[in-house]
Amino acid sequence: MDEALLTVKNELDSEVVVSWVSQRCYQCLYQRLGVVPAAPSLGQPSSADFVVSTQHEITLELNSSAVSLGHCKVPFHFGEHGNYSLWVKNLPDPSLVNCTIVTDADPVNSYMPILVAFLVFVGLAVVFAIGRVILGLGVVKSILFRISGSMETERLINSELGSPSRAAEPVTDILPSLPNPSKRLRSLDTFRGISLVIMIFVNYGGGRYWFFRHESWNGLTVADLVFPWFVFIMGTSIALSISSLLRTGSTRWSLLRKVVWRSMQLFIIGVFIINPNYCHGPLSWDNLRIPGVLQRLAWSYLVVATLDLLVAKGHLDVLTMDAWWSPALEILLYWPAWLCMLVLEIIWLCLTFLLPVPNCPTGYLGPGGIGDMGLYANCTGGAAAFIDRWLLGENHIYQTPSSRVIYATRMPYDPEGVLGSINSILMAFLGLQAGKIILHYRDLHTSIMSRFLIWGLFLGFLSAVMTKCSADQGFIPVNKNLWSLSYVTTLACFAFVLLVAIYYTVDVKKWWSGAPFYYPGMNSILVYVGHEVFEEYFPFRWHMTNSQSHVEHLTQNLVATSLWVLISYVLYKKKIFWKI
Repeated sequence: MDEALLTVKNELDSEVVVSWVSQRCYQCLYQRLGVVPAAPSLGQPSSADFVVSTQHEITLELNSSAVSLGHCKVPFHFGEHGNYSLWVKNLPDPSLVNCTIVTDADPVNSYMPILVAFLVFVGLAVVFAIGRVILGLGVVKSILFRISGSMETERLINSELGSPSRAAEPVTDILPSLPNPSKRLRSLDTFRGISLVIMIFVNYGGGRYWFFRHESWNGLTVADLVFPWFVFIMGTSIALSISSLLRTGSTRWSLLRKVVWRSMQLFIIGVFIINPNYCHGPLSWDNLRIPGVLQRLAWSYLVVATLDLLVAKGHLDVLTMDAWWSPALEILLYWPAWLCMLVLEIIWLCLTFLLPVPNCPTGYLGPGGIGDMGLYANCTGGAAAFIDRWLLGENHIYQTPSSRVIYATRMPYDPEGVLGSINSILMAFLGLQAGKIILHYRDLHTSIMSRFLIWGLFLGFLSAVMTKCSADQGFIPVNKNLWSLSYVTTLACFAFVLLVAIYYTVDVKKWWSGAPFYYPGMNSILVYVGHEVFEEYFPFRWHMTNSQSHVEHLTQNLVATSLWVLISYVLYKKKIFWKI
């Protein structure tokens, strides 16, 4: 997969050194591809075959090894499984060389399986929608009722053909639900379910497409979106749950004990599922990875829930936009929590840009490896990596970071490390503000959506300033590995906008019930842990006929993801929910 055959044909009387660099690699050294011998005689070229990457456009550089003379640079985006020839010829002027790429065999369309899969799922959605409309017709109901003669049939026909019931629903999030379950916002569970389903799909491989994998360093792919959204909606749920429990008479100390206990449970479960050797015996401390997804969720939940317990109101008044201070409502009412977040962000900025790192420039945010012209090969992640190695030890962090793909880094680096946890706390805290908006403007749909959009616009503006609207040249680039400040503001901006769309269609207009994403959103912890534990087992994984086919990988990953959606639906119908 993601490779093509390149034959370099050399008509020069000297050997040619072929090097390459990916266009996604910022300020990178060229990597040597190979050497093509000199032509044996005039008009009879020598040749050499090479395998090149097709994921991104690359630039080929051809040099003469004898005199270190640069002949040409050829940017080209090769197609998967294509065969290409690169001809290196002399021009009438002996000092000039012509380099031309010719397509010998056309590449395959590696993106066609995605289109087919999309059409299949759209077709299924249309069929279910049509079926729901037909079964809802009075004539159809009466016919089926007369045939069966059973009230049970009428109950089934009146159901939403797979969409969840709007009756009282149990809770699956980290904290208990509102005291009036019928008022539970379905859009929140739907949002959580969308994040979780995409997360499962990309964790299972995403069809082995590069845009369903994490970005090598700066920038965003689909895979980089979902975890911050999950953290965001967790913060929203914290605000609603704590407010509900305080109104029903729970004390802050009792809730704090529950918060601490549940954070410990999340952390311990996370350590187990990212160290799967527990299946073969006791875990070994020598290479036990400590940071992880659930561990980061645990820390974020612990800090944000504790802050909310300090400032949450036991009784809330419905506030309108008429109050002079309403534009800053979420900040003024909870200013002590905002002050704590400001302190945390100052700590992150100081550690990131002022902490001296041995043999690395202070404030370095780069990937190391061949990036930055290879000057800081062992400085991957700068202060964030240094803190992890100092606190946790090099053997207890992630050994194969995504920066290895393009930047050829050699140092271990953990994207769920200690320093980045500060910004994940900020992400959950911004989600908490979304929950505060829902609480203070409950049933005022226009006010809720307008404030969501204002927050999204403001955070998007901050991102534009920090990044200078570029991937690599801003003050603080968008970077998932570092969980940079601009990464959080950008993803929070997207989250607010997406939440507006889901809230409007699901809870305001009720055009969509949230199915099928609603079901995994109601059982998020169970589905996440289950997909990690059973990842290598049938029917989520099977032996492939052709492991170098996007079609087979995409089919397997979509089937596995769909199975977890189906499992969550069955659990919902059986009223089985896992709470911690």
